Amino acid sequence: MSLLQEITQGLEALDYDFGAQEKLLPGLIERYVLLIEKWNKIHNLTAIRNPHDMLYQHIMDSLAVLPYIGGPQIIDVGSGAGLPGIPIALARPDWQVSLVESNQKKAAFLQQVKIELALHNVDVMAQRIEDIRADKTVDTVITRAFSELGEFMALTRQWATKENADCRWVAMKANCSDNERKQVRNPFFIEKIVTLTVPGLDADRQLIITKNAIQGAQMQELSP
Repeated sequence: MSLLQEITQGLEALDYDFGAQEKLLPGLIERYVLLIEKWNKIHNLTAIRNPHDMLYQHIMDSLAVLPYIGGPQIIDVGSGAGLPGIPIALARPDWQVSLVESNQKKAAFLQQVKIELALHNVDVMAQRIEDIRADKTVDTVITRAFSELGEFMALTRQWATKENADCRWVAMKANCSDNERKQVRNPFFIEKIVTLTVPGLDADRQLIITKNAIQGAQMQELSP
């Protein structure tokens, strides 16, 4: 089976409504995977070398989160090779996805993907997440293999504002221990834990979905 056929089969297995993007998405994903393979030979973007393995362990893993996140403003923290941000941006051109990656070589790759795939809904931010100002409303702050929950919350706390009361922090995890979940503290609380089924991947996957509790008077109480 060709890579393109595998992509099409995997997308069908996700059972997600991609709308008008359905016909374009397989080809775009194929081009993205081949770009990772090409750049990986020089810049070591990922330990996974085979495009067929990348498809399931990276792309399908990223797309499986779509039913559980909301847009239109998404921030992908520690994007690396663009995961999960690029697959999300490919599937949802109506959403604006900010890819935060402090490694300059990886950020250069992300910029190249943006250009080659004409991703007008992607913004590459080559800086540390804690240095970014929370100057816009955000719907989802998401991360994949970036850090433990406590550090993720601490580094992105600037978005825990009254204006972002409906924002969700989403951490993609292979397995999140009780001890790690206890790292989530005020002003955050775990709203739900979702067990994901990823097509072609026989491995545990979880989404830890966290919300901030700052609203109205609470905002004043928690301010320094």
